[in-house]
Amino acid sequence: MNWSSSHIPDQTDRTAVVTGANSGIGFETARALAGKGAHVVLACRSATRGARALERILDETPAASAELLELDLSSLDSVRACAAELEARRDRLDLLINNAGVMMPPERSRTADGYELQLGTNHLGHFALTGLLLGRLLRTEGSRVVTVSSAAHRQGEIDFDDLQWERRPYRRMASYGQSKLANLLFTFELQRRLEAAGASTAALAAHPGWTGTNLQRDAPLFRAFNPLFAMRPWQGALPTLRAATAPDARGGEYYGPGGWLEMRGYPRRVGTAEQARSTEDAARLWQVSEELTGVRFELTTALRLPGSNRKSAPLSEA
Repeated sequence: MNWSSSHIPDQTDRTAVVTGANSGIGFETARALAGKGAHVVLACRSATRGARALERILDETPAASAELLELDLSSLDSVRACAAELEARRDRLDLLINNAGVMMPPERSRTADGYELQLGTNHLGHFALTGLLLGRLLRTEGSRVVTVSSAAHRQGEIDFDDLQWERRPYRRMASYGQSKLANLLFTFELQRRLEAAGASTAALAAHPGWTGTNLQRDAPLFRAFNPLFAMRPWQGALPTLRAATAPDARGGEYYGPGGWLEMRGYPRRVGTAEQARSTEDAARLWQVSEELTGVRFELTTALRLPGSNRKSAPLSEA
């Protein structure tokens, strides 16, 4: 089946948070969900660019329901402030789309908390945000967390002795691969923990293949070949949208383009590198991430709260 945005079910009365929704596949994800009736929260680092994206969505779909929140994933203070504001504003959270990220900055940079920028933004920021919003997710029946990874995870390696690239010469592509591998290890470990707790919340992942976006501004080789190979952002958003909304999507699944080398094509369930399925690395990364962010996922406690959801049968893992 050539799955497209026309297959997205009605999203009326559902709330979706999309990080990095001001441009690229994040914007296209937010626009598609709003067009299907969801209330969409655009969580963006730049208030100015976020406001323009929000205005564009409302201009195109006057009946859409959407709002803007500032979120800088490279600052744990900003992550906590955004999560607190979401808790205050919204009673339910059906979809958390962990989409925002940085890609291959030319030099090693640090987050506001002193962590290597790509790992800190792409993984640690989203890890913290998900943990802080866990209560809302667990209290919303059938909620999903979709984290956007990359085919670059296949070249990734988690170096637990030097996660922040303090000892090794900095290699920006290797650092990016490490952060995208971390996205998958986090997703699959979260799914295992959700299943063990008996929650109906599901964790899935997606990747956009080769899609031309602003994310590639520091990657001249990608930009040079974009006219020949890259999909447009609305096409690159389809794997995320399928993972987020398809009725037959299940926790632990990974979606990407189904064509040439998973770089182009309609979204389908795809495989991962062997290292992404390491339960040992996933558990260790989880522990390290809790220590670095100060955020702990209290699944058992959250499920005892009023309104929390449970499932009668476990979700399947890919």
